[in-house]
Amino acid sequence: MTMPPQPQRSQVALLLPLTGSNAALGQAMLNATQLALFEQGAPGFEFVPRDTASTAVGAAEAARAAIASGAKVLVGPLTAGETSAAAVPARAAGVPMLPFTNDSNQAGAQVWPLGITPRQQMRRLVSGAHAQGAQRFALAAPSGAFGQQLAAGLRSAASDLGLPPPVIVTYPAAAAPGMAARDVARRLQPSEAAADPDAPVGEAVADVLILGESGARAREFAAGLVEAGLRVPPMKLAGTVLWATDTALTQEPALNGAWYPGPDLSARAQFDSRFQAAFGEVPSRVVGVAYDAAAIAARAVRGQPDGAPQMPVGELILGADGALRLGPNGEVQRALAVFALTPGLEGQVVQPADLPGLAAF
Repeated sequence: MTMPPQPQRSQVALLLPLTGSNAALGQAMLNATQLALFEQGAPGFEFVPRDTASTAVGAAEAARAAIASGAKVLVGPLTAGETSAAAVPARAAGVPMLPFTNDSNQAGAQVWPLGITPRQQMRRLVSGAHAQGAQRFALAAPSGAFGQQLAAGLRSAASDLGLPPPVIVTYPAAAAPGMAARDVARRLQPSEAAADPDAPVGEAVADVLILGESGARAREFAAGLVEAGLRVPPMKLAGTVLWATDTALTQEPALNGAWYPGPDLSARAQFDSRFQAAFGEVPSRVVGVAYDAAAIAARAVRGQPDGAPQMPVGELILGADGALRLGPNGEVQRALAVFALTPGLEGQVVQPADLPGLAAF
């Protein structure tokens, strides 16, 4: 008896670090994609893992092999370097890619970085502080790619709200935090004080100072600002999403009440609970991005066995960390909340998670 031909199934390739330095993380990400497949999958497509070996070369090879075997969407890879390498064959073949990096420089036609980018973080902090009356913003960050992206995001967010151009102060990444803080404090004094280091401290030239530091360096930097005479408050300090998992930041008095952006806690708690029930462990933050990418890919190929994937550009997507939306040119919007550092407690919600409107693209 001749068996009827099996219906064609669309392939989604999972570019994951299943060996190499990030192998443990890669396995957790694979688990997250399987959870997405279980929760949001449908007949007619399949996920096919491809090992990147935790390297850019491996990511490019995995992408080429996946495309050659007929993959219609690439989920992953992990890092900015891997993304840059894998994007070359993906763009050449016109295959959409959903990498996990937060490097917005990787965004472009058919490539949507799904990590929480510096631009997203700056937009949420500026809109949140502006809603409470802040008009003038400043950034202090180490020179380098991350600092550059924070600066670009801050300038864009201020411009979109018609606010004055922010003050941007960068310094060598290897600089001692205390010394860098003294220079920043001097730069943020009014012009008459800046011209004379011995002049009395007056009103600072920014309402909010965003620090591009985390961990012990953030604590030392904040303490250095106060030691240099910067009045905190009334100036409000703020930081990045990296502050969300560092309870030690509240040990520094100058950071008490400081703001940082972060994803929707309720959505994340639900994802963590489902993941733990399925796999017996609480996932790290980045694992949720793999779930989001897999869920988006599943939506794109669902019901499209013979045609091109329909990427859900402009549609509301509910991911592991809350709502998100893909833009037309590789940009991604995420619903982020604003939190305040509070001694003895996890970050306290100051403003709930908010997703920018479509006009923000």
